[in-house]
Amino acid sequence: MRLSALFIVIGLLVSSSFAYAGDRCDNATTQAELTECSAQAYHTADDALNEAYQVLVDQLSNNVASLEKLRAAQRAWIGFRDAECAFESSAVEGGSAQPMIRNRCLESVTQARTQTLLEHARCEEGELSCPR
Repeated sequence: MRLSALFIVIGLLVSSSFAYAGDRCDNATTQAELTECSAQAYHTADDALNEAYQVLVDQLSNNVASLEKLRAAQRAWIGFRDAECAFESSAVEGGSAQPMIRNRCLESVTQARTQTLLEHARCEEGELSCPR
């Protein structure tokens, strides 16, 4: 998938998430509804992350060393994401709001990682910090 097509896909995922959320989630009042909406937002962010990751994997397909470093970084990031969101939701541990707080953290941390991956995919070859 070309980089420009990726941005279109990510834009569609995000906008469809907002439409879905706008229709149902703007009027969410119960904890169950709020948790469901936060889970949907996280899944949308995760889909965008997976698209960005795959673009970078494709770009690094001829650079085995960098590809392995990306995979190691992604595995480490997943561990960080899970630990960070467990910590962030620990104030309400055991409560009905914990899944919602965790989902919101997962969404936020995932969106930040997606931006990082997209920056790596967009960097200009020859830049010293460009891993491609």
